[in-house]
Amino acid sequence: MSHPNTHRPPTPAVPAAADPDWKPWSTAWTKHVPVLTGRTDLHVHVAPGAGGGAPECFYPDLRRIEVDARYIADTPDITDPRKAGHKKIVPTGYGLLVHGAAHAAHSLWTTPPGTPPVLAEVAELLEESRAEGRQRGRRRADRRWLRHIINIVVHPGTAPVDDPWHAGVLAALLLARVDARILTSKDVRAIRAAVTTVIGKPRLHRLREIWKQAHTVDDHDAITMIRLARRWCEVLGIDPWRQRQVPVADAGMFPGRLDQALTDLLASLTGITPADYRAQILARRNNPPTDWPRTDPTPEQQAAARRLADRIQQARVHHPETVRRGTVLPPGRLRTRQAIAADAQAAAGQTPTAQPWQHRTQQPPPKPTLHLAVLVDLSGSMSSYAAELSSAAWIFAHAARRGEVVTTTIGFGDSTTLLVPPHGRPKQVLQMQIGGGTYTFCDAVKLADQLLGLRHARTLRLVAVVSDGDLDDKPAAQKIITTLHKAGCAVLWLHPDGYSQHTFADTTTITVADPVDAVSRIADAAVAALENS
Repeated sequence: MSHPNTHRPPTPAVPAAADPDWKPWSTAWTKHVPVLTGRTDLHVHVAPGAGGGAPECFYPDLRRIEVDARYIADTPDITDPRKAGHKKIVPTGYGLLVHGAAHAAHSLWTTPPGTPPVLAEVAELLEESRAEGRQRGRRRADRRWLRHIINIVVHPGTAPVDDPWHAGVLAALLLARVDARILTSKDVRAIRAAVTTVIGKPRLHRLREIWKQAHTVDDHDAITMIRLARRWCEVLGIDPWRQRQVPVADAGMFPGRLDQALTDLLASLTGITPADYRAQILARRNNPPTDWPRTDPTPEQQAAARRLADRIQQARVHHPETVRRGTVLPPGRLRTRQAIAADAQAAAGQTPTAQPWQHRTQQPPPKPTLHLAVLVDLSGSMSSYAAELSSAAWIFAHAARRGEVVTTTIGFGDSTTLLVPPHGRPKQVLQMQIGGGTYTFCDAVKLADQLLGLRHARTLRLVAVVSDGDLDDKPAAQKIITTLHKAGCAVLWLHPDGYSQHTFADTTTITVADPVDAVSRIADAAVAALENS
């Protein structure tokens, strides 16, 4: 559903397996789908994993709609699909069926052979709102169910960067549904503002003219849909004959206003706050694998956390300054005006609040809160560092809690793993497991930025990376590091001795002898940052 060209292919790449437990749903919805489509030649298949990787998929050549049962419920006995009221119990699942029915009834054109992939993608994007608008025109009540799948049509990551292409994707998938009378202008107010910021009002107005014309295209007219897709690309500055493939997000760019507006929309559709919604996404995407072992902290680890906390505290009180404070009682300098005010309050029968005396005291200067992100390379070459850095993650978390520091530890490899979240105080030491590549370094930096606000100058920020620097996408990594550097966030790169080395610009790169040395360097850098702030 989030990638339109994946849920209307001619035939499935891998046939969906049948599930006997969900067969009653397949049977009931097959009997019901003629009501939704006006066609009697369709079959509905419901099973976990059905849909060819999408929540729902329509296969025109097979005349079949597949719905992934995982978007309906955990178990098939949640309700009886033969009863009319079942749709209220599983509105998202039924919305997927209605969406598939809309394509079955109205998406009767196919992409001409030889069409550049980018044009085919745009045409499919435009087809989303066109098909749903036609479905609503035939069956007005179906709008209710189509609204329930908006948080499946788009998802966090649909617009990972602020560029014209991804602004156009949100415009086609969300703003066009307003003119299709599925969503309202109020629903997408923030999306419209973000898209306008990225591409401007004139281009958005031209895109709207295109999708409104698409809504009038005949169900079989592929030529017009491709022509409109070509106009769409022209508006966004894309030459489909030179740039035939679908544009991809620049991994070296941080998410921007598009992503923020989309997250706010999805949170409101879910009925929770954006912060809670992001927490749910983090838990689903970045939680450590359940099979990673956990161990109780040793006395040595507990002592190390206390020592680091003491060092941080001392750094925060370094170079005390003389400040003047008011007080009710001597010693100190008598302030005549305050003394008269205190006498007047007492004479009026009030409790004196004036402070007649002033004295000097030594206090530490205010220090900014240190936001520390530790990024750990989980590729196979870093196996000797796993145990010590697992211990360090626990130590930093507990020391930070006492020292008014916010820290997080994130692993990057084949996936991004949040080992210790900000303000976390794990009871046990999570033993990270090594293996795989370094594909997700940029994702790990973006996650750290999301958690700690690394690009915002209101805090003291430090990123410490423990890695040999042999990353899969070095140009993107350099771009994202440079962005942090320009934002005032220091990047400390700890390179293990004896490994082939790649040094990134805009970092402080130090070769460390062993894992213990790496942990010590991070602690020293955190303390020095506080002392020098």
